[in-house]
Amino acid sequence: MNKFKKIGLSALAGSLVATSAFAGEMTVAGGASINVEHTNGGNADTGKTFSMGNQLTFSGSGELDNGLNVALSFVLDQNDDKAADDQSTAGNYNAGSPFDSHSVTISSDTMGSLKFSGEGGSSAISAMDGTAAGDIWDSFDIASTVHPTGIGGGDNSMMYTLPAMVDGVALNMSYTPRGTADSTVAYSISYTGVENLTVNYAIGDGSADNTDGEAMKISYVMGPITGTYTNYEYSGATAAASDDTSSYALTYLLPGDEVSVTYGAETVERSGSQDVETWKVSGSYTAGGMTLSATMMEIDNMDGTTTTTQDRERWALGLSFAF
Repeated sequence: MNKFKKIGLSALAGSLVATSAFAGEMTVAGGASINVEHTNGGNADTGKTFSMGNQLTFSGSGELDNGLNVALSFVLDQNDDKAADDQSTAGNYNAGSPFDSHSVTISSDTMGSLKFSGEGGSSAISAMDGTAAGDIWDSFDIASTVHPTGIGGGDNSMMYTLPAMVDGVALNMSYTPRGTADSTVAYSISYTGVENLTVNYAIGDGSADNTDGEAMKISYVMGPITGTYTNYEYSGATAAASDDTSSYALTYLLPGDEVSVTYGAETVERSGSQDVETWKVSGSYTAGGMTLSATMMEIDNMDGTTTTTQDRERWALGLSFAF
């Protein structure tokens, strides 16, 4: 990790609160990856494809004269802001700007923390509505895939974390303005008071009338094995616009903490559609800042129908570096 010290955080502070100038510290962390994958099924048999990933995260923080802490985060990621989820469509791949998630956080021990995300923010519920298996449905990059309906988060959203009041309990609230549409409000609670056990629960309102979501996550560590279960329910304005996503994953960490193997599965249920069912087996080896990974996964009824071309298989290899 490279450090750039005392870079212009006084200007940031002056724009946020009326206080004297102060000097903070900026750091930058990076990542890069080389990937190869192949998908079978339907019209997806296009052979192996290679890709490269890259990302830089700039972080800075400092303490104001009044005791408040201010932290800035800014991400550069060339392919994150693509125009659509379907990368196979001409013009969508690398269509977005390299400027990605950015946020500023104001915090203190007594007031807790307030995070304002100009882009890429999470709501209290979307921060934990990802599946235990890692959103396998999203790995196939097809816009027609039946997938969970998210709530909140995104551009210009706010997340407030209350100060610690009870050991092992954390509370969050979020607010996402939607202009002419209904704004979204969400709440979450996390409990870590029992050793090796983590329990999370969140609820939130959707941006449309009569829509809301509920998410639950339970994780338990027993020696080298970690088991995780998640459930996310979205209630839309109609039954056909509602979905229920359940998932579980088991991870085994081999002695030495360098090799891990994970098996996960998830099911997306939506009224009027066939259940979307997925599973994934993955393994990784980490040495220093390098990680070698291999994945096999499968999805059935991808678009909510039993059409045979909507059943896909995919394998992928990746080599990533952190610096």
